[in-house]
Amino acid sequence: MRLYENEAKKIFEREGIPVPRQFGIICKPEQIKEADVDFPLMIKSLVLIGGRGKAGGIKKADNIDDAVLKADKMLGMKLRDYVVDMLMLEQAVEEIGACYIGVTMNPATYNNIIMVSASGGMDIETVARENPEAILKIELPDNDKTLPDETANQLSEFLQKGLEKAGDQKEALKDVITKVYNTFQKYDCKVTEINPLILTPGGPVAADAKIVLDDNALFRQKELFTFLGIKDVRNDVSEPTKNEARARKAGFPYVDLLPEGAEKDPDKLYVGIVPGGAGYGIFSIDEVANVGERFFNGKVVPVNFMDSGGGPSLDKVAEMFHLLMDYEIVDLIITSRFGGISSCDTFIRGLIKCFRDRYKDGRRIVPVYGRMVGTDLPSAREFLSKAKVETPEELKDMEIIVGNQTIMAEVIRQGIEEAFKRKSM
Repeated sequence: MRLYENEAKKIFEREGIPVPRQFGIICKPEQIKEADVDFPLMIKSLVLIGGRGKAGGIKKADNIDDAVLKADKMLGMKLRDYVVDMLMLEQAVEEIGACYIGVTMNPATYNNIIMVSASGGMDIETVARENPEAILKIELPDNDKTLPDETANQLSEFLQKGLEKAGDQKEALKDVITKVYNTFQKYDCKVTEINPLILTPGGPVAADAKIVLDDNALFRQKELFTFLGIKDVRNDVSEPTKNEARARKAGFPYVDLLPEGAEKDPDKLYVGIVPGGAGYGIFSIDEVANVGERFFNGKVVPVNFMDSGGGPSLDKVAEMFHLLMDYEIVDLIITSRFGGISSCDTFIRGLIKCFRDRYKDGRRIVPVYGRMVGTDLPSAREFLSKAKVETPEELKDMEIIVGNQTIMAEVIRQGIEEAFKRKSM
């Protein structure tokens, strides 16, 4: 989960890392006139992407008229397809040097890595590629809770050598380096980064701030959410789509595979997927695509990943299907319940509830093809047979194969074939 720059700086300030004076957040250009600001002023777009400065998302203003004009141009602009609707106002600081400090984890070893470079303000990946000796990278195999003093000294000495024109700021740099690492550990971060850390006559100041929290540890950070005033979890890089936000609220993992608002090709079939678990979800995406290539000239598009395992409740199962039936691009839903932890009986009751509720309310019904086998299969089979007799009209677009006599690839092929027939009618 990625934080906005103003949120990351609030944490930095809390942990004793110097940041520029903050003047507030605005959503309209004229709000600058109401804010108590000093000039020169930095105006920064608040979007969850990097490279804002190069894309025109960060501007310096020298007076109020200049600030209003630049804010007006920035609000509503798109940075990598993300619309800027908030701007942060902060003090512009005097720069006599700049550097980079970052902490992350090595995914291969799970060891913390701390990196510093005197090439502040530049893209660190570019520096690593073009001038690797400009970066000092230290891996900490013990994942120390706080940064060892020896390591902090080594890192600050490296920076000081590359920033001699800024004067002797070794101790101040050591302090910031230590606090950045300790912040990374304290808040269960995946990334904690300052780029650039501006060296001023009065000492280092974090002109930028990046914090990405580990989604798996968010349960430990309730106090942080309260401190920042955050109510909802965010995606790592960008804001969730409407479907993703809905699924998160309902309590199940879901990812859109198509851009929000994707234009529909009338010659193609768009398939939603409700699998039996995360692994089966990935398999289902591949299998839908493979069957589409083999039998339907590549005109089949899987639209989502979903994890419906772990024993979801009846209502949660129903909501999984409701979500995809409300997703206008979906022509067909493929589902598979391989009951292990999860119950086939709960699954089929939830699916049938979805069909019956939508029929009653006059909402769009998308055909569902699938198979179920495993835990509670006898009771699930009995409930399904009874439901088809009681409400045949409501369930006419549902075809669920009971047992594993038919392989899932064939179920997918049959469902897609039938759905194409419907489209041609």
